[in-house]
Amino acid sequence: MNNPIMPASGTFGSGQEYSEFIDLNRLGAIVTKGVSINPWEGNPSPRIMETSSGMINAIGLQNPGVDIFIKRDIPFLKKFETRIIVNVCGNSVSDYIKVVERLSEQAVDMLEINISCPNVEHGGIAFGQEPKMVEHITKEVKKTTHLPISMKLTPNVTDITEIAKAAEYGGADALSLINTITGMRIDIKKKTFSVANKTGGLSGAAIKPIALRMVYQVCKAVHIPVIGMGGVTTTEDALEFIMAGATGIAVGTANFRNPYVMLEIIDGLQKYMEENNIEDLQEIRGIVD
Repeated sequence: MNNPIMPASGTFGSGQEYSEFIDLNRLGAIVTKGVSINPWEGNPSPRIMETSSGMINAIGLQNPGVDIFIKRDIPFLKKFETRIIVNVCGNSVSDYIKVVERLSEQAVDMLEINISCPNVEHGGIAFGQEPKMVEHITKEVKKTTHLPISMKLTPNVTDITEIAKAAEYGGADALSLINTITGMRIDIKKKTFSVANKTGGLSGAAIKPIALRMVYQVCKAVHIPVIGMGGVTTTEDALEFIMAGATGIAVGTANFRNPYVMLEIIDGLQKYMEENNIEDLQEIRGIVD
């Protein structure tokens, strides 16, 4: 990638709408919304609610399925020089494998495997909450594709490093973290839950200190690149993640507030490097110990 900045999956679609505001060629990569083998309707509305420093979402990974994605979105993304990372979701190992097989035939650069999805074959526990399952699904995906894969980890676990190591053992080429943290809001006027799903994923500035801690821990625990995310809003936030060890930086909730935020962070990183005589971000990556 020509720089480490990319959107977090689910916050950027496949870039069509944002292309009206920014030059997608300037991004390090475009990370698409989750793609499943068949269309997913997602959760009932309301599905999004603001919090004091972020938002809760319970979209339910709504998407039209891999066939439409290949027909509609990949031709659009191929117009740009930016790397293409496709997020993959599923409810069973076979679901993931089918999507990965289809995408492996396409001109994409990397697959991000969202293992925060519920494993319906094993009681609904998220794939990413059990180390043995993480290792298993990583191995199965790796056997299916020649493309590099990044396993996207859930923070809703006791020890994030155990999950990260399991993905590394399974053959992951990179890790993406953190996904959202489970949260809730209640509408006191309506005396009911603010989102129809009752709970949702908390994202935004509120989770940055937690995300930064987990990224630091994982970068110390594994030997593969980490794409850090969780509350990145400014250049300073991105620099903190880089100094904690992250190779890539994904920006999510901030895109909803400011569609130019990723370009501002890219410009800010360049300015910081010039002011501090840094030729390569590797000079400060993981500098804290």
